[in-house]
Amino acid sequence: MGRVKDMGLIRIGKINFSNVYPVFYFFRSEGFPGEIELIPQVPAQLNKKMAEGTIDMGFISSFEYGRNHHKYEVMPGLSISSLGKVRSVFLFSKKPLEELGQAKICLTNMSATSINLLKIILEKFNGFKPQYETMESNFAKMMEQGDGCLLIGDDALVASMNNPGYYIYDLGELWYRYTGFMMIFSVWTIRRDAIARAPELVRRIYDELMYSKEKGRSHLSEIIQAVCHKFGGTEEFWKQYYTGLSYDFTEEHKRGLEYYYRCAAELGLLPGPVEVKVWDGAKYKYS
Repeated sequence: MGRVKDMGLIRIGKINFSNVYPVFYFFRSEGFPGEIELIPQVPAQLNKKMAEGTIDMGFISSFEYGRNHHKYEVMPGLSISSLGKVRSVFLFSKKPLEELGQAKICLTNMSATSINLLKIILEKFNGFKPQYETMESNFAKMMEQGDGCLLIGDDALVASMNNPGYYIYDLGELWYRYTGFMMIFSVWTIRRDAIARAPELVRRIYDELMYSKEKGRSHLSEIIQAVCHKFGGTEEFWKQYYTGLSYDFTEEHKRGLEYYYRCAAELGLLPGPVEVKVWDGAKYKYS
């Protein structure tokens, strides 16, 4: 317990969505006895608890980083991003996109990044003025009450597989079409006060995360089997899904993320543009 007293406990938010598996599946928490606490969370709750300071690090929504960037630093080499299709953030619609000018869109209550990405796409890039209603993620209820709905993560994946007949738009693909930039949905973020409190422990956790990510890349078939067992779907579906995502955070990712923040600021969704601060405590530079 001496080490814990000297370095401080680090509380890590753990999201159990399928898209996090390639980063976290091989994370060896047993190597940090009494030093870390893994706290299961959905994204919206993780955002809230990070802002409050009751969780120290984890994958938070990119929009949440922008909203409270003065509290956080982004870990290099870790994100959930896409260059084009993300395949798990969908706008489902009864009408084609060009007819959604004044539509009612029901929004998931689980992701600020995707909600505001949709607003940027509809309002900034298309000049639309839709009505929005935020609610629990229930596809049938959302489509009953609106002209379309936004779902993310496993809810979006399941709905896309089981509900033919609707227009389905991938927000990562739309973002790339309008901007040419990569879309960064989540960043692995740490609170600055946690870095100050336990810098060496933070470095060790980071190295373990990078180990887990690299092993996830080289043992993707093992992850796919686990995900098929838990969520269903075919191995080919999950292989296409995972290989279409980027789990890195490079200068290219940073440029795309900062452009997203500029767009959000133009719509008044953020008070101003945000410069992303990347943690510089890594012993090695990861791409």
